[in-house]
Amino acid sequence: MSDLYRSALQARIAKLPPMPPSEEDEELAEAGDSIGDLPTGMGPPAMPSHTPRSQRRQRTPNAAFTPISAASFFEQATQVAVPASGLDVRVYYTPPKFEDGTVLVCHHGAGYSGLSFACFAKEVTEMSKGECGVLSLDCRGHGKTARTDAPPSAEEDLSIDTLTNDFVNLLQAIFPDVAASPSLLASYLCTFLIGHSLGGSISVRACPILQERKYRITGVAVLDVVEEFTLEALPVMHSLLNARPEGFDSVEEAIEWHVKTNAIRNPNSARVSIPAIVTPAPPDAPPSTPAYVWRTPLRSTAPYWTSWFTGLSGKFLAARTARLLVLAGTERLDRELMIGQMQGKFQLIVVSNVGHMVHEDDPTRLAEIMVEFWRRNERVVVGVKKVGEL
Repeated sequence: MSDLYRSALQARIAKLPPMPPSEEDEELAEAGDSIGDLPTGMGPPAMPSHTPRSQRRQRTPNAAFTPISAASFFEQATQVAVPASGLDVRVYYTPPKFEDGTVLVCHHGAGYSGLSFACFAKEVTEMSKGECGVLSLDCRGHGKTARTDAPPSAEEDLSIDTLTNDFVNLLQAIFPDVAASPSLLASYLCTFLIGHSLGGSISVRACPILQERKYRITGVAVLDVVEEFTLEALPVMHSLLNARPEGFDSVEEAIEWHVKTNAIRNPNSARVSIPAIVTPAPPDAPPSTPAYVWRTPLRSTAPYWTSWFTGLSGKFLAARTARLLVLAGTERLDRELMIGQMQGKFQLIVVSNVGHMVHEDDPTRLAEIMVEFWRRNERVVVGVKKVGEL
């Protein structure tokens, strides 16, 4: 990596602060933003009502579900000021080791956080031998991202246009604008956009905007979301949210619940990502409130659900870059995607033995898929067409 590029990055992203091996308190904060299944997954079974704090019997937290620090998965973690969006955005980043490397930019789904890509990020950097870096963020209203233009109690605008603009503004804040630093960006940086569920919709919409601003987009990958079937599932979302506990007695209990209900099937990933999705209950909360509650109130986002996914299939197929759709299990394609697949407009891979959180359930397999897709489309041999090129 050139000294010029390194100095430019260091000016924008600070080094990850030291984290002691047993840093439980910091990890509780680090992992704060994954909540429940929104798009295609039907979520865990219904849970009984939570017992009031005054009546429940305290139990020792299960050590098998102790939180794991994010420090061993990303090289850097910092807050990035994004004045254009009025945000202070939490970013996790492992840069590529080479000037001609590629940055995989990962956007989580509704209610989750950048740490849902932690295990995946480590696998990618190891498999690509440092040619690929990984950047993952906490979007507006999630994790450690905070507003700078309004008090924390202000209502969040989680419309798809606002979230897409936030994403674009963040990348411009971190990486130099092409017009300002063509020698830096045009010769070095390639970005590969990866989005899970809502994050997939945001990535697809951000792709043409970034390309208009001369960013090189190697490809766009959407994880486990299909427009038609997601929209059909939205009416039952309130029932699924009702099936979740109001909260938990400890962070370990939150991790254990996600693992035992198969909301996340990989305990190690859950131990990294789940602590971020809960937060201590406010001091003035009613006695019946659990010790830890959900950080992001998904129910309040209901007015945005339909707009998040409407038009996703068409925009995905229209993206002027290589396209990849990764689905869990045997999910079906809608008519528009089925036609697109028959025309060879995108690559489809179905991963077995995973749930909606495909990137957490089997990060190794997903990393293999992404690295192979990247090699095919970024390290493409002259004369060989990229995925989606006719």
